[in-house]
Amino acid sequence: MESNLCPAVRVDKLVRCFGDKVALAGVDLTVLPGEIHALLGPNGAGKTTLTRVLCGLVDPDAGTVETAGRIGFIPSGDRSFYLRISGLENLVFFARLNGLRLGAAKRRGRELLEAVGLAEEANVRVGHYSHGMQKRLSVARALLIEPSVLLVDEATHDLDPEGARRVRALVQELAGRGTAVLWTTQRIEEIRHFAQVVTLIHRGQVRFSGSVGELIERAPDSGYIVNVRYGNPDHPPDVRALQLALGNSARISALPNSVGEFLLAPSPNRGLGSTMATLVDAGFEVTGCRQDRAEIEDAFLALATDGES
Repeated sequence: MESNLCPAVRVDKLVRCFGDKVALAGVDLTVLPGEIHALLGPNGAGKTTLTRVLCGLVDPDAGTVETAGRIGFIPSGDRSFYLRISGLENLVFFARLNGLRLGAAKRRGRELLEAVGLAEEANVRVGHYSHGMQKRLSVARALLIEPSVLLVDEATHDLDPEGARRVRALVQELAGRGTAVLWTTQRIEEIRHFAQVVTLIHRGQVRFSGSVGELIERAPDSGYIVNVRYGNPDHPPDVRALQLALGNSARISALPNSVGEFLLAPSPNRGLGSTMATLVDAGFEVTGCRQDRAEIEDAFLALATDGES
């Protein structure tokens, strides 16, 4: 769908090398105001290099980068705070660097510590913070001055589910007010109801760019975990009998440490429904079925290993 909005982030044919290693090889990327744009890729794909180029920490070797307005940055590491002073004092320091007066800086710092769940640790030295607490403090710092562009490098890495949910909610609220968000993550499933656009890079090149739904469509046919009974539920069917009934329509194998659960992989020319019907017609009772792996993870793995042995 075409948009009349001017991009808040525009990257065109971006190249960055470190010696003989090519970290980014002609990357194109566009992020619109109010959009949460997920950036996926395996370790070493070039995600962190891209975010560092966007915020000015690393110079590109070729290509162009354009960003609109103030940039907020949430780095992946912990080494960007003064460990001997408190969380609140750190936020006041960075707020003052951004032009806030002392009173306003303290008020804003306390507001954001409350928002990220660190209000009770406001006066604790950052050196005593856990990794997860420092990550939440990084989120608070990035939001001190409402940015036009928010660059996020693994914001929820090592956070517990509640902490990750809180951070995502803050980012969604910010995007709702017009901030463009580039969200780098290894938590693939968290983008399903969170991001509007996804770019997947591998070995410094864009392998996919589109919606989450379009990414899921790139997933290959995956396996399914099925619960099968035959007569006495205390005696699961023999896997050889199941394979004999399925013939060439699917491959089936028993799951270790389970009773009555099997891994079913339909043949390329057979759908799940017809495969299940084959089992039922042979007298087996299928009592449960679920996908072996998340669709987004399937698509990620297929795109990130395309062309590799």
